[in-house]
Amino acid sequence: MPKNSKVTQREHSNEHVTESVADLLALEEPVDYKQSVLNVAGESGGRQKAAEEELDAEDRPAWNSKLQYILAQIGFSVGLGNIWRFPYLCQKNGGGAYLVPYLVLLIIIGIPLFFLELAVGQRIRRGSIGVWHYVCPRLGGIGFSSCIVCLFVGLYYNVIIGWSVFYFFKSFQYPLPWSECPVIRNGTTAVVEPECEKSSATTYFWYREALDISNSISESGGLNWKMTLCLLVAWSIVGMAVVKGIQSSGKLDKMLDPQVWREAATQVFFALGLGFGGVIAFSSYNKQDNNCHFDAALVSFINFFTSVLATLVVFAVLGFKANIMNEKCVVENAEKILGYLNSNVLSRDLIPPHVNFSHLTTKDYSEMYNVIMTVKENQFSALGLDPCLLEDELDKSVQGTGLAFIAFTEAMTHFPASPFWSVMFFLMLINLGLGSMIGTMAGITTPIIDTFKVPKEIFTVGCCVFAFFVGLLFVQRSGNYFVTMFDDYSATLPLTVIVILENIAVAWIYGTKKFMQELTEMLGFRPYRFYFYMWKFVSPLFMAVLTTASIIQLGVSPPGYSAWIKEEAAERYLYFPNWAMALLITLIAVATLPIPVVFILRHFHLLSDGSNTLSVSYKKGRMMKDISNLEENDETRFILSKVPSEAPSPMPTHRSYLGPGSTSPLETSGNPNGRYGSGYLLASTPESEL
Repeated sequence: MPKNSKVTQREHSNEHVTESVADLLALEEPVDYKQSVLNVAGESGGRQKAAEEELDAEDRPAWNSKLQYILAQIGFSVGLGNIWRFPYLCQKNGGGAYLVPYLVLLIIIGIPLFFLELAVGQRIRRGSIGVWHYVCPRLGGIGFSSCIVCLFVGLYYNVIIGWSVFYFFKSFQYPLPWSECPVIRNGTTAVVEPECEKSSATTYFWYREALDISNSISESGGLNWKMTLCLLVAWSIVGMAVVKGIQSSGKLDKMLDPQVWREAATQVFFALGLGFGGVIAFSSYNKQDNNCHFDAALVSFINFFTSVLATLVVFAVLGFKANIMNEKCVVENAEKILGYLNSNVLSRDLIPPHVNFSHLTTKDYSEMYNVIMTVKENQFSALGLDPCLLEDELDKSVQGTGLAFIAFTEAMTHFPASPFWSVMFFLMLINLGLGSMIGTMAGITTPIIDTFKVPKEIFTVGCCVFAFFVGLLFVQRSGNYFVTMFDDYSATLPLTVIVILENIAVAWIYGTKKFMQELTEMLGFRPYRFYFYMWKFVSPLFMAVLTTASIIQLGVSPPGYSAWIKEEAAERYLYFPNWAMALLITLIAVATLPIPVVFILRHFHLLSDGSNTLSVSYKKGRMMKDISNLEENDETRFILSKVPSEAPSPMPTHRSYLGPGSTSPLETSGNPNGRYGSGYLLASTPESEL
């Protein structure tokens, strides 16, 4: 560079020097873009702030190793849903037949969109707000909606971790406290708790000892102090982990049912964490030459394999539990038959001669049951005998919290050394939940910190404190019903809308061909054409159909919840009251509102999108982003125009850098897939440079 250049004179000084693009490019030596940062977003009044943002990206924290990053993504995607929601959906929707729609949707929606989120996060190195503002400013509200959905999910998800903490500490005793029904003593009389006797010991412990649940969502019943303390513990653990940083996370008819496909799609979104922003946040800490295509395939496979393995384990446990409960049913009903025989209600001639009540098998009981039912057809119902069929026990499927806190706890009471297995099980649940919570919190903190430059520690602690107090809603006696509202309804529809718009923003607004070209430059190889067609046509079409089906389903079947009625000691399905429906609609509206608001503000230029502004500045030898007015005929069109000749300039002709193999004078030696290996792209607005 000539000695009389202003850049040369002040290259090592602390004074900020701004040069025109023409001055810089007219010099004899090319710019060393490997050590520079060029961006084209911002506002005219934010020169220093813009420069700091680029320096920030340069110094962005990074993963210590590829293994640490993969484990963090797996920890985020493999969560509690893999343990209880996926097995329940398999059992509910035809067993192995459910895997067909799930696999189809995983291939045409899950993996392509997971790869898309990994790629944009890694390429732009920002959280969800910054990424979608950069891709398409008018759809910048997607990032804010992602943060709100993350908040909704985090509020109730950490409550489930709190429940696991409660059971974890209760497991350090023998026998386990949910192994037997409590006995009420009144002087010399001792009776079993009626609510427990009508249900079971594990069901009673869950609904009465743990949740102390009310009969409906309209009966608050006040705070449950035990669960309040557990929620505090859960948020304290999550807060410390997030403050520490990224290093801390390391049948065929059934197949044609639209409801099955809708549930499968929802499971795909939740299983891979699509639309939450956590995937983007984690990938934004990668180097730009990281092979995110391999990451997408690996994490998706591990997630699916974990779900299938968990399903096999769950079915084995539920099968064990069903056998135990079936044997218990046989014993109880055999005692009833003996009583009827002793009181001459039944004749002993009805009992097959080979039946031995001391060693009664399920087959013997079934034969005896059928004989009595045939002979005593008119009086049979008054006898109160149960068929005790193993299939009936297996069909008593439970989902969500019921699977972990009722079915599994029931099975563990029959294991040898039951406290040990209980401690291990709930420790696993806590760890699975924390991995997902850290990713969910990253979906909130990373974009906010990136965009508004707030202190990380203060903001994270503030978020956790705020979430704890709002989360008190879920530790009331009616709190479990609010968990159902948030889990089943408030996040699902907004999440689907977010994922659709993410796909549209990249495939139709930014441009699939352009995105594929930039992926080629970033990865060093061209991704399969399969992704082009999935992003462009198949994925958005399928998601639009599924979204429409979800809206129709809500209209046809009003939302409701399973309430535990104390007097009946049984569950009853209730519809949400009007005020709860209003709350539910409000939650959905709040989660999706940023998208149209930001679009309208930027469409009518009420909020700047940072376009049509660019200049280049130097400080200590490093190119940084600075902002100045960019006129249409400014010489900067030389490097921004698609056709160099469109921009008249006295400078010698240069070619824009197009990727590996280009002979642009801006190109320097080194790995073309390095951090800035994509060079200066042909673009005229911020959203054009991904």
